[in-house]
Order: sequence, then structure tokens, then C-alpha cells
Amino acid sequence: MQLLLALLQEMASRAIIHAYPEVDPSLILADVSQSTQPQFGHYQCNSALKISKALGRNPREVANHIADQLEKKASDGTLIVDRIEIAGPGFINIFLNPLFLANQVKESLSDAHLGAYLPKHKQRIIVEFSSPNVAKELHVGHLRSTIIGDCLARIMEFLGHDVLRLNHIGNWGTQFGMLITYMQEEHAEVLHGEKIVDLPILMQWYKQSKLRFDADPTFKKKAQLQVVALQSGDLNSLKAWEKICEVSRCAFEEIYRILDVSINERGESYYNPILPEIVAKLEQKGLVTISDGAKCIFMEGFVNREGEPLPMIVQKSDGGYNYDTTDMAALWQRVHEEKGERVIIVTDAGQSLHFQMIFKAAALAGFYDPLHVRMDHVPFGVVLGPDGKKFKTRSGETEKLVDLLKEAVNRAQSILAERLPNVPNEELDTMARILGIDAVKYADLSCHRVKDYVFSYDRMLKFEGNTAAFLLYAYVRVQGIKRKSGKSIDSLISQASITLEHASEIALALRLRQFGEAIDMVDRELLPNRLCDYLYDLAEKFHAFFRDCRVEGDPREESRLLLCEATGRILQKGLDLLGLRTLDRM
Repeated sequence: MQLLLALLQEMASRAIIHAYPEVDPSLILADVSQSTQPQFGHYQCNSALKISKALGRNPREVANHIADQLEKKASDGTLIVDRIEIAGPGFINIFLNPLFLANQVKESLSDAHLGAYLPKHKQRIIVEFSSPNVAKELHVGHLRSTIIGDCLARIMEFLGHDVLRLNHIGNWGTQFGMLITYMQEEHAEVLHGEKIVDLPILMQWYKQSKLRFDADPTFKKKAQLQVVALQSGDLNSLKAWEKICEVSRCAFEEIYRILDVSINERGESYYNPILPEIVAKLEQKGLVTISDGAKCIFMEGFVNREGEPLPMIVQKSDGGYNYDTTDMAALWQRVHEEKGERVIIVTDAGQSLHFQMIFKAAALAGFYDPLHVRMDHVPFGVVLGPDGKKFKTRSGETEKLVDLLKEAVNRAQSILAERLPNVPNEELDTMARILGIDAVKYADLSCHRVKDYVFSYDRMLKFEGNTAAFLLYAYVRVQGIKRKSGKSIDSLISQASITLEHASEIALALRLRQFGEAIDMVDRELLPNRLCDYLYDLAEKFHAFFRDCRVEGDPREESRLLLCEATGRILQKGLDLLGLRTLDRM
């Protein structure tokens, strides 16, 4: 189905061409947007203001002339626009025909994508997200990358793209020389498979190995030699490294199961064999400069705080490689081997400069063509505690993600047990897991990702306001209305029609039909909060409809049941695209 916004933009653009054929071509594409207030119509065209300025004419006269040329009917005779009003200095307010809107909602009920527009060209899209470090537990900082990346991947998959989800874990480098050496000296039985440990213990050993590395020159030398052995493919070193990675992997997968996130591990080690080749390619392009013995790339526009050229180091003076080299190799591999047409990398905002340099250097090297391959770094802000500082435990440690999620589930269980005292414990546990995890994820995704936000269990578990609980309650209410009616929704979809008379019915139908516009916005801007804002507004429109329009026993019951069904389907799909699950009662 075509988006309403796109349809009206085409209609308004044709009107501009007919009204002002002499106008600059850049002004022909109509500036149409959703109206922010119902009194300003359903959509608003603001093109008259720009055209009047370009032509030196009165903007209201220009607006009236464009409105006169705007065809209200489709080519098949369907009346799309009910009326047009000119407001203010020249705003063209467009009101849709309720019958057209009703038929559009009815049609969306037979559309697997609920009225969302699927692009004609399906792309190979690679989404990199989560990206924890081996031998370290996932903490609250990993929450944002994990769920933002998962949401974006779900949106791209929904639109029909070929999506590869990648977990670019930190599983290579000096830290493994330290940890393997420490475990060989202190806990060899684990490396030999005689004892099993979990990630928290492994993390403690990592901290102890770092202390010893910094204080003991002999240990430091052994650790450095261990790194060389690992990178050279020594079998014993590789076996120890694989044991460490496996312990970490099991812990990571437990978190991903709780969050209902699917992701493919491909760590830094995957690219290690091609690093020399990548540096050679950069040298062949004449991009590499030797600075203090290191191989660097200096690019225009990148300077340090002192205003001096900022180097991107691709090979250290000792011959070793770093994150810059690995990320250049990863980018090359994703374009040339994975055939990626769009690469989306989700990390904290602190890495924005790093990826600006990576993308520019890769383009200069010919690793990708910016005209044919889109590179997106998706930065996000920090999770804050009530004190406005980085979210930490009471002891000052970084909050473990698993502890945070378990606490949310426990609090959700207490709330649900009070609201539903007769629910069996097993069902209550399931409901609490859904509400608790949904609440955490939605509270994060509903915030503009670039901004920091304050983490609050109390706020995210409220049943009022822009929360997961509020949306879930709207969905539950829809299911309750359907159960109470006892009618077959499938039969209604095939036999009944929708009529829109009450203002609340029209407002709900309009918002239902704008689902695709919300999806399109997330696709373009990579901002999950756009979908959250849409779903919250849809839920509010539904509650207003429920308040104003009786369903059961009303002469328009069948029509209103179809509006409820469309609302339930879009809420469920929207929540699913955010990575949230639904409940049938609360």
C-alpha cells in the first residue's frame, strides 16, 4: 500500500506544476507533513510560502491557487480529499474523506505489512550492535547498543531487506596474553578442562591479571610473549583463548535470550588474517605516512585539541595492529565479501569521531563507493542514575545488565501480583518477565538515542504516560473487547465494512493508516523513538475512541470491532519491531 503522505505529496506536486509551471524545479516536490493539531487538517502543505518568496507573490494567494489545482479524486474516481482550508500566511490544510480513510484501514487488515510501504529494491544490510568484550560481563552500557541495534535490524527485516546481524565482540589483543598467562600460573585446571568457571570469576581473574601485568615486569614479558604466540597460531594458546571465549559466549547468550535478541558472533579475531593485506592496500593508495615509527593516515578536517593533524594509526611502531586496522578490515570485508549495500554500526557517541575517520579513510582507499554503499554510525548517549551521573551500583561498580533485568522483573511481579491476586504463580512469572523486560527496553528506546536518560524503575513500570505498560494495557483492552463481542474477526474482515462518523473514530483511523509513515521515518533516521512516539499516540487515540464510542451492542459494532482489530494488530507488530512482547491480560 502507498503511504498517505506519499500520495498527498504526489497530488500536491501535480497541483504546483499546474498552478506555477514556471517555478524552479527544486520547489515542485510538495512540502507535505502530518498536521500537529486536528484543527489544521490531517496533513499540511507548506510549499506556498517558499514559492511565494521565489516568485515575489502573496503567499495566501499562492496557496489558494495551488489548492484550486489540487485534484481531490484519484484516477479511479475515489474521493480522497474531503476539503481544503487555507490558514495563516499560506498553509494548505488537507482534510481526508472519511470514506476513503475507512476503506484504507479496511484494506490494511488484509495486508501482511499493515499498510507499511515495502521498498522495491531490497538491500543487503549489515547491522553491527551489542559488541561486548570477552572476559567482561555485559553492563548497563551494553543495553542501549543491544536493543537499539536489534530494533533497527527488526525494522529492516520487516521491510524485506536481507539483514545480517553481527556482534563485533572484543576477543583479540593484549588482554588475552595477560589472562591466559595468569590462568596458566594460577588456574591451569580450567584451561585443561578439569574445572568449569563462570564469567564473573573470569572477570575477577582478568582484573587480577591486569594488576600483575602493571606491577610485575616478568609477568608482563610473559604476557606479551603469550600475545605473540596467540597471534602466531600456537595451539596451546589458541586452546586457552577458545576456552575463555566459550565461557564468555555462554554468559552473553543468556542475556540475549532474556532480551529476545538474535545475533551472530564475529569478533575482532575474524579479521586478524587480513590485517597485513589491508595496510598494504592503504599504502598502495598512497594514504600512509610514517609518524614516530607508526603507519598513520592523516586526513583533512581531523585535528586534535591543539589544532594539529590527528592521525589514524593503522599499524603501531612495534608492528602491531589496533582498533582502526580491525575496523577498516571489517568494513572492507562487509562490502567486498558480504556485499553489503548499507552498513549500520551501533555504538556509544564517544566513538563518533573514530567512525567518521574510518568511513572517510575507507572511501579514500576505494574500499567502498559512498554513492552506492551507505555507511551509518548510530551513536547513543549514556544511561544515568538518579544523581545524573553514569548509572552504577550502590558500591560504585558498573551495574551488571543481568542484575538490572532481574530487578525489573521482580518489581513487575510485585505490581502484577497486587493487580491480579488470583493469577497462578507460573502465569504470574511469565507475565512479570514480559512486563519487566518490556519496561526496560521501551524506556530506553522511547528516548532520543543521542541523548542521555535517567534510569528509573518506578517511571518505566507506570501504567500511565509513554511507557510499555500503557501500550500493553491498550493491547489488552483490545483483546478484551474482542472476547466480549464473541464475533469472528476473520468473518468481519471479509464481510463487514468500516464507517467513520465520530471524531474519535476518524482520529483513530487516521493514526492507524500512518503506521507505515512511522516505519519509514525509523528507516531513514534510525531513531527507534519515532516508532515509540507513534505507538504511544495510537494508544491514546484508541483510549479516546474507547471512551467516546461504544462497541458492544452499538449499531456500528462490527465497524468498531474492525477498528479495534486494526489497533491490536498494529500495536502488536509495532511492539514486536521494538523487540517487545505482548500480554493478553494485566
